[in-house]
Amino acid sequence: MSEKRGKHNDHDWGADKPKPCMIALGALMFLAAFALALAAAYGLASLVYWHTGAPPELARYIIAGVAGFLLLAGCIALFTKTLGRKQIYNHEHAIDGALNALREIARGNFDVALDPSLDNRLIDMSNAINDMARSLGTIDTMRQDFVSNVSHEIQSPLTSISGFASLLQNADLPASDRIRYANIIEAESKRLSSLSDNLLKLSALDKSPLNKQDFRLDKQLERITLTMEPQWSAKKLVVEADLQKCTVYGDEDLLSQVWTNLLHNAIKFTPDGGRINISLTADEKSAAVKIADTGVGISPDDLIRIFERFYKADKARDRSLGGNGLGLSLVKRIVDLHDGNVTAESEPGKGTVFTVILKKI
Repeated sequence: MSEKRGKHNDHDWGADKPKPCMIALGALMFLAAFALALAAAYGLASLVYWHTGAPPELARYIIAGVAGFLLLAGCIALFTKTLGRKQIYNHEHAIDGALNALREIARGNFDVALDPSLDNRLIDMSNAINDMARSLGTIDTMRQDFVSNVSHEIQSPLTSISGFASLLQNADLPASDRIRYANIIEAESKRLSSLSDNLLKLSALDKSPLNKQDFRLDKQLERITLTMEPQWSAKKLVVEADLQKCTVYGDEDLLSQVWTNLLHNAIKFTPDGGRINISLTADEKSAAVKIADTGVGISPDDLIRIFERFYKADKARDRSLGGNGLGLSLVKRIVDLHDGNVTAESEPGKGTVFTVILKKI
């Protein structure tokens, strides 16, 4: 686009090359206008001759031709001047509209739209401003939602901490209630810490470069599964792993966060005595990790939104288990940074399967 525009001068932005049919139509219109001008000139000359007498026939033709040319030239000049004024007005009006739109965007008002048809020389600029306004409007909406969600997630545990801390000031409070209230304050404090940690991780992902290197993905999955054994053993879950030997090129620490989050969710939402299956298969180009559980499952309406920040399929259930709706957002962001893909399949009451596809090189 820039090369094409560089070949045009300042007065033909967005102009297309004339087509042959348009050239032919223009020529026909010119000939028709010239014929009308000649006829008008001949008629005017006849009126003059009626008073002055007619000159020789050759002179009449020459006079009629010259007068026709002059008349046609005058009409063209008048039309061009009128059209030029209109084009200048439209051009200035379009530029003023663009400047006003940019001023509104600078003030934070993204509900602006320019009409590209006002001046076809400014079509590209008008469309670019409209696209920018739409994009900034979407980003602003996401920012407002993000601030609202963070405020809500922070306010809930702070309210609990404040309330139970006030109750602990009662000197007559039984020891059992004192311990219970202290445990609640500790749990809510951990929720705040987890929220802060996840927010920092999401922020860091957008700024820090990946530290990619070759590492054994099967060994990493085995190590994380064993590390989380106290959690799944406490619920008497059966965990099975079928891991094909596989080396991938990626950020080992970040991908460790992916498997930790997915396994944590599988353990958290699988009832006591359930089952979790972890599999790793690979070919020459990619590796596929599947983590399947026999948990409560996810409804179809919730399934399409589970990777959104702060989204919770079951807000009451997540709150009781300490979730903040950021774990799967981290998973997706990390996988996206590795040019991979993460999907989820689930049915309520039948468990969930998360599949992560990573490129090996």
